[in-house]
Amino acid sequence: KMEFSERLKELRKKANVTQVEVAEKLGISQPAYASWERGIKKPTQENLVKIAQVLNASVDYLVGLIGPNGAG
Repeated sequence: KMEFSERLKELRKKANVTQVEVAEKLGISQPAYASWERGIKKPTQENLVKIAQVLNASVDYLVGLIGPNGAG
């Protein structure tokens, strides 16, 4: 099972955006965002919702409740 950090990185690469671009859209610093992709920290629920919107994914997928095609 993929970790949150791996899912985050995979989705960002699929969206073809840089860490800097995502961080800017979220209103945070690039190092703060990078710490999520490295699995050092986890975003708040509020930021999780923003990430899902920016990367066009569901919060459930990001946190690992469902697979990429919506299957549990």
